[in-house]
Amino acid sequence: MLPERASQPPQAGRLADNVLHFARVLRKAGLPVGSDRAVLALQALELAGVAGRGELHDVLEACLTSRVEHRPLFDQAFHVFWRDPHLLDEIMRMTPPATDPGSLPSPAMAGQRLMEALLGSGRTAQPRIEALAHREAHMQPSWSDRERLRTADFESMTSEESIAALRVIAALEPLLARSWTRRQTASKAGARLALRQLLRDSGRHGGEIVELPRSRRRTRLEPLCVIVDISGSMSRYSRMFLHFVHALMNGPRSADLRVSAFVFGTRLTHVTRLLRRCDPDEALGRVAGAVEDWSGGTRIGACLKEFNHRWARRLPLPGSTVLLVTDGLELAEIEALTTQAERLSRSCRRLLWLNPLLRYDAFAPKARGVRALLPHVDEMLPVHNIESLERLVPALEQSSREYRRWT
Repeated sequence: MLPERASQPPQAGRLADNVLHFARVLRKAGLPVGSDRAVLALQALELAGVAGRGELHDVLEACLTSRVEHRPLFDQAFHVFWRDPHLLDEIMRMTPPATDPGSLPSPAMAGQRLMEALLGSGRTAQPRIEALAHREAHMQPSWSDRERLRTADFESMTSEESIAALRVIAALEPLLARSWTRRQTASKAGARLALRQLLRDSGRHGGEIVELPRSRRRTRLEPLCVIVDISGSMSRYSRMFLHFVHALMNGPRSADLRVSAFVFGTRLTHVTRLLRRCDPDEALGRVAGAVEDWSGGTRIGACLKEFNHRWARRLPLPGSTVLLVTDGLELAEIEALTTQAERLSRSCRRLLWLNPLLRYDAFAPKARGVRALLPHVDEMLPVHNIESLERLVPALEQSSREYRRWT
């Protein structure tokens, strides 16, 4: 470990070990740091030398990061790992308070996974932190704990359960339905003859037809549009679902997906670009900073009207699946809500309503807003726990309107 003062020369044998260990901490915290980058950092330090903390920071940042959004997490990891004098204050600032479970983390609190990586690395010196690391290292969830986590309501989860739930949600990979296109692709079992390829192949063989190439229509993943209610009654569920959307937009198949994300309370906000961040805490922190009415009131009808008039023609809605995440508790503008919901249903391929009120067995569509929305949705699904999100995964794969459940 490097000493705090730059005037004291570091031990040569421990510097390489600490750099490799620091790279492993960054990788555990979520940054894409491979062994090749760790070796590159060691080579750069050998050439540049270590004259102080600033030079060490610049060399490691240049070698271990590749994107601008990685820098805030790297800076936090560097100051904590290399023995910043305010180590405990920094770590405690990274820990989200358990008294406000519905609040979103700010960009300064983007190091929750960094804290867990440091706790598991054994680099913290305070007894309280070491005791917490020792306790977490020996806590292995049992099968009953995992089942209880899957069925636990998001609103009733503790801070530890919420962190575990976010990991499970990030691992979900829905298989979106595929739609047909007008373009053709080669296929041995295709129903049509590929005439252009037939002419090219026959020209190579002196006009002889050696085989009959066939083709079929191409398919592509259908677009997905997400409209999430962030009012006071939906705050905790919205946060969990936005983590699901972030994992979908930044997953391994994100290059083939076309996902558009909106949030609304008393006004509609487009947050697609804000969610395209590698770090989920930073992405949701930016969303919380861009939205002025988080955990406030709700105007479902007015926000759907703004979406239909301003965004419907800019998005590929005719072939899209729209996910409307709301409890439907609209107290005013019921006629406008009915009109706009009907227009949205006609504009998209299918409209799925994700309602956390379905967590109650005695739920009945008695509220005026719920009755206004029900005739225009293709299916209503719960969205209150991990199990409900797992049920959503096969629902997104369905490629046709099969039934309307509540009409």
